[in-house]
Amino acid sequence: MLKEIRIHGRGGQGSVTAAEVLAKAAFRDGLMSQAFPAFGSERMGAPVRAFCRLSDRPVRTRAEVHQPDFCIVQDPTLLETVNVFEGLKPGGVVILNSEKPETVKVPQGAVLKAVHGTRIAMEVIGRPIPNMVMLGAFAGSTGLVSLDALKAVICERFGGKVGDLNAEAVEKAYKAAKESK
Repeated sequence: MLKEIRIHGRGGQGSVTAAEVLAKAAFRDGLMSQAFPAFGSERMGAPVRAFCRLSDRPVRTRAEVHQPDFCIVQDPTLLETVNVFEGLKPGGVVILNSEKPETVKVPQGAVLKAVHGTRIAMEVIGRPIPNMVMLGAFAGSTGLVSLDALKAVICERFGGKVGDLNAEAVEKAYKAAKESK
């Protein structure tokens, strides 16, 4: 079982951190994992991609993810400028940070899971950075990583109040994704 995830965001939104946290949570759950970014000299606000692979066997490939099983889209404005669905496998799942998912057209056969990531981040963390929130939505939608592993890695990564608030936001998004099935 090899699952490939591509995370789309903008510089400063924490896409690279999200990929790292997801990989560490999967490892904590007993999977093999890897995470890495793809960016050049992008600046704050420019489109950024990060990748994560999860498997029950060692992951040997280091290439970018061109045919993801899952896409996590942190910023819905990217839908206007980047083909975030490019290469999405048939039956692939898009986890989208969106208040208006009904306006999004995903490729035929793909599944759209929308979570109000920015709203949850603002309500719980007080900042419009949805990267950890979207990981909660991913976990709740896919079951590939556990909520406990995500929260533990987030608390280790950020520590203190920031870690606790992000863990709370992840749990809220996790439950929202579970309920929307």
